[in-house]
Amino acid sequence: MKINEKQLAQVNDRIKALVSAGSFYGKKLMEKNITSVHSAEEFENLPFSEKNDLRDAYPLGLMTAPEEEIVRIHSSSGTTGLPVIIPYTAKDVDDWGEMFKRCYEVAGITNKDRIQITPGYGLWTAGIGFQNGCEKLGAMAIPMGPGNTNKQIQMMQDMKSTVLCSTSSYALLLAEEIEKRGIKDKIMLKKGVIGSERWGKAMRERISSILGIELYDIYGLTEIYGPGIGINCSESEYMHYWDDYLYLEIIDPVTLKPLPDGEWGEIVITTLVKEGAPLIRYRTHDLSRIIPEKCTCGRCWPRIDVIKGRTDDMMKIKGVNVFPAQIEEVLHQFPEVSSEYQIRISHLDGKDTMRLYVETTGDVEFLKLADSIAKKVKSVIGFTPLVKVVEVGVLPRSEKKTKRVIDERYE
Repeated sequence: MKINEKQLAQVNDRIKALVSAGSFYGKKLMEKNITSVHSAEEFENLPFSEKNDLRDAYPLGLMTAPEEEIVRIHSSSGTTGLPVIIPYTAKDVDDWGEMFKRCYEVAGITNKDRIQITPGYGLWTAGIGFQNGCEKLGAMAIPMGPGNTNKQIQMMQDMKSTVLCSTSSYALLLAEEIEKRGIKDKIMLKKGVIGSERWGKAMRERISSILGIELYDIYGLTEIYGPGIGINCSESEYMHYWDDYLYLEIIDPVTLKPLPDGEWGEIVITTLVKEGAPLIRYRTHDLSRIIPEKCTCGRCWPRIDVIKGRTDDMMKIKGVNVFPAQIEEVLHQFPEVSSEYQIRISHLDGKDTMRLYVETTGDVEFLKLADSIAKKVKSVIGFTPLVKVVEVGVLPRSEKKTKRVIDERYE
């Protein structure tokens, strides 16, 4: 799906703003003597933006609009280095709210819903993004923020919340707690809008079956507004995204060349109308593919597949490239296994070792199940992990994102 004439005109408008502001990207363009692009081929020759470019611009080097037009900043967590500061104009905030409103509408959520928002507020884009869209929709926001599970469940009952917004990890924690307390009949939830981390089918099915709700996968990242730039509809797990605000490419992460629709690769995003900190050809490192077929829901918005993982999720063990998604796909073939797992990688006696911890939901023989899983994993990744089966609830739960891979080789 090549960039169209209108999108090219929008890109050229952003190029002009970036060059005028003298941002890192404007300087890249000036070095290459680029002032505009006139075709898909020229667009695909534009340089990429990288996370490190954004870090190097700390604190306000990304600001492209005049400072008096900036009404807000948001920031990435900065857990792996300097945080990235993203400035927003009033129009950016409004555009983001409009995209998020669409997400709610695609999920069948209306102004009669009561939306319980559990992601964090503040510099993180999540909580305020969910709330912005909720208010645009005209629904009732219940802005809980993260943690305090007792209060969350109490408010959920008292306010008769119909929609839960959270990470998948926290949705699972809440679901298990509601099940444990035997209060499912007092919970009025109908839908869950889940974002911020990749989650597998087993986790989706576990949350959905415990709470009896429809789940929707929302996509976004701090650098590109925040959550709300795409969501799946009730017809499939594929996510619609808003191509009047964003242009998406899928590239080969090794050759950096655009891939045809339908092929898996890395998502690259260009913001078409963003004012505060526009980004052109930003490498997200998220892995997906463009779905070229029209959706049976009748909406005209283009679609991408579920996020399969990240290019930096890859673990190199015994010289083999392994992705968590491969392990999830194997575990999904065992109905007696819960959605939770943990991978620990160590280096003992001169060689790498992978230990895989999984939870079982049924009355099964642990050693026999561990052996079956180990054999199946070996058939996929080429070597045998050490598998330990534990009871449901033994592995840690999180109110934010669950850490599933612990690499002890570098600790």
